[in-house]
Amino acid sequence: MKASDIIERYEAFCPPDLSLEGDSVGLQVGRLTKDVERVMVTLDIREQTVAEAIACGVDLIITKHAPIHKGLKDLVASPQRDIVLSLVKHDIAVYVSHTNIDVVPGGLNDWFCQELGIEEPRPLAETKNGFGLGRIGHIQPQSLEAFAHKIKTVFGLDSIRLVRYGKANPLIKTVAICGGSGDKFYPQARDKGADVYVTGDIYYHTAHEMLTDGLVAIDPGHHIEVLFIDGVLRKLEEWKKQEGWSVSFLASQRSTNPFSHLS
Repeated sequence: MKASDIIERYEAFCPPDLSLEGDSVGLQVGRLTKDVERVMVTLDIREQTVAEAIACGVDLIITKHAPIHKGLKDLVASPQRDIVLSLVKHDIAVYVSHTNIDVVPGGLNDWFCQELGIEEPRPLAETKNGFGLGRIGHIQPQSLEAFAHKIKTVFGLDSIRLVRYGKANPLIKTVAICGGSGDKFYPQARDKGADVYVTGDIYYHTAHEMLTDGLVAIDPGHHIEVLFIDGVLRKLEEWKKQEGWSVSFLASQRSTNPFSHLS
């Protein structure tokens, strides 16, 4: 079957035009007219995932984070450019689904809510056409630390950052969450009545502003977006049964989390 058959079905679920302005989405490497037998889903495309794709005979990669996210002026060999050059050399197409999978109903931010028991989620920050980035909803009342431990367990983290002063451990009922780097959306979490905001890569001075505005936060890191892999695979396997596709789907087994913590 053609790569375009898979991507057409994916885009019916997760349209590229839902992505935020200036985002990198869609086909970045290769061609969708090629025949495919093996498709790999990954969060990031780094040297280890490219080596994995080559070893597994992959024809198409569906990724959340684009391998080309800054303008390339040339393709002269270098450690960074070799990632793209290897994909081209081995005729591996790359399709990117970034903020559109965050925004779409039933996408990544809703998968976060399912994993964490956040009920009745609604969009956090409105985007175009009535859609929204992030989610806000309710959980069974529990302490900040208890909820942080749950996040740590669910995502298998070796540590988790709390934005609070001292040992403050308030009761949490309403949770706002946004995968990736979402600290700029904390005013929406505050204004919509969140008791805590969960997002990655919280900037030091933004953390101060959150606390001054009366909002505590949990920073589990950017890499919890790895949930993208299992979520997209479930969708692909569902469509495979519906459409009778003769193609194999696999999850990348290589870790691309660049951070670890010493205890």
